[in-house]
Order: sequence, then structure tokens, then C-alpha cells
Amino acid sequence: MGSKNKLKRFRENDTFSNVIQPTREEVLEGFSKKGKWHAVFENDNPIVLELGCGKGEYTIALARKNPNINYIGIDLKGARFWRGAKTALEENLTNVAFIRTQIELIDLLFSENEVSEIWITFPDPQIKYTRTKHRLTNAEFLKKYHHVLKPEGIVNLKTDSEFMHGYTLGLLHGAGHEILYAHHDIYKNFHAPEEVTSTQTFYEAQYLEVGKPITYIKFKIRY
Repeated sequence: MGSKNKLKRFRENDTFSNVIQPTREEVLEGFSKKGKWHAVFENDNPIVLELGCGKGEYTIALARKNPNINYIGIDLKGARFWRGAKTALEENLTNVAFIRTQIELIDLLFSENEVSEIWITFPDPQIKYTRTKHRLTNAEFLKKYHHVLKPEGIVNLKTDSEFMHGYTLGLLHGAGHEILYAHHDIYKNFHAPEEVTSTQTFYEAQYLEVGKPITYIKFKIRY
């Protein structure tokens, strides 16, 4: 994407009513919307997050299917989720919002028990050992998710990385978390949840075209 196109999208994001772009300092010093997301959406419907939402395909697809659930896509790359934000406005999807910020700040963006479900879709697996702290399913991130999730809140991990799938399964088993569902090739499993196979991201479609298996884990964090 050219720099001019990126700048154009950044400017448009500034005008979108469904895009929130706090500075890191604003989040660290006390984010004004923390604990008040139901007021933002003007309803008491459940809140679901998509972390590393990219173009926002999952956020948008789920919002279309479930108008009584609020969806928030989080990503640092605003030029990517511009597409999702624009689509939501064009289709008058009032149950969609996007936040441009670091995922590591999630426990400062939301209050305890404010979130019902989390989707992690095709994250960077951060394979190198030195990058372990950046894996979105490491122990520290799970603690943050547990803090913002309701007691029976669910986390979904969908990835093309066998490494990420295996790493997460091992961590969940070792820590005693509750695995509700896991499969190493979700499109070859006839019992796969509909919401997992009926929605595909841009890159996911490309992976499937070349026969790359897509993995999926659904779990609850228990401490």
C-alpha cells in the first residue's frame, strides 16, 4: 500500500464515528471508555473482541450475523482496519467499533468482566524464542484476557500456524485451562463450529487455496 493511500486512510479514520484512536499515554493514564463500553454502544448487549483484526473481516461478518452483540476490532495498523470501519458505516452496522492501539493494553481498555468473548484470528506466531513475550496466547496475555472476560468468557484462536496451535494447546493443558474444542485442520472436520468455517479472512482464503490447513482452539481460562 502506498504512503499516500495510507495517509488518506488515516485521515478518513479520524472522521469515522466507529473508530477510536487513543494515544498510549491516554490509555496508561486512565482510558475514558474503560468500564463504559455499554454506554458507547448505547445498549447492554455482550461485547466481543477481535484481536489483531487486520481488515476487520471477522468483526464485520460476525456483526452482520449477530446484531444483538457488540463487536470491537483491535489493531495497531489503522490503514488495515479502515476497510472494516468503512464497511460498517456503509452498512449501518451500529454494533461495530475499532480501536487503534496495542493489544498488550487490553486490560487498560476494558474493566474486569466487561467482555464476553475474544477472537484471535491469524496472529503472528512469533516463532523465535526471543519473541515469546509477543505471542498473543502466552501466559501473560492469558492473564489479561482473564481479567477482562466474564467468568465463563470464551477465547477463540484460529491460525494457519501449526507452531502457534501446538504451543497454545501445550500451554493450556499445562496450566489447567479448559479446552472446549480443538482441531488441527478445521475445514476437514464436519463437526466444526459454523462461525469458524463460514467466515474467512483475506489471508485465510489464500492459505486454503494452496491447501494449507487452518487450526482452531476454543477455550476458557481457569485460575
